Amino acid sequence: MMNWQDRIGFDPGILGGKPVVKGTRLAVEKIVELMAAGWSEQQIIENYPGLTHDDMSACLFYATEILRSERVVALASPE
Repeated sequence: MMNWQDRIGFDPGILGGKPVVKGTRLAVEKIVELMAAGWSEQQIIENYPGLTHDDMSACLFYATEILRSERVVALASPE
């Protein structure tokens, strides 16, 4: 399995510390959003030169890890 930490970084000076593809100002959030909107890998690469297949895979692995750690806590309803 890919180690997303090799390709995804965090820097408070870049996009307020959001996770980005290292060496770019492209947020993981943006790449995942484009994929969800139906953009193909080829379309993303054409529009964002310098991105690679491994960069996009790292974005998905990062998102998967974040979702895996997410928990929902039920709050008591007011009576």
